[in-house]
Amino acid sequence: MELVRLLLVVVHILGLAVIIGPFLFQVSRKANFEPKLMQIGALVQLVSGLALVGIREADDLPVDHAKIGVKLVVTVLAVVTIFIAARKQRAATAGQAGPKSPLPFLHATGALAILNVFIAVLWT
Repeated sequence: MELVRLLLVVVHILGLAVIIGPFLFQVSRKANFEPKLMQIGALVQLVSGLALVGIREADDLPVDHAKIGVKLVVTVLAVVTIFIAARKQRAATAGQAGPKSPLPFLHATGALAILNVFIAVLWT
């Protein structure tokens, strides 16, 4: 079970890298960003995080439910914001751009991912 947990930790960290890496690369762009990697990373973070909690619960290890609840809310918000950004980016690419830019949603996703790192490390 420990090997599965460690592999999930690796997948979880890689999911984080796939969110924050493209975010930092694209943060200076004003348009035409590619949200696909960030979408995948956000979903990987969500699924692997839930699996990590499940593994801890299955092993009867302590789980800080308040911390996990906060991290889950932040992760779900990150998933929602990157999917909104992707939809708005597709509309902008198709020439159907409304008054709202997708950039605030891209920036929100990156900020939420970074916030989750702070919660994970500093909440003890």
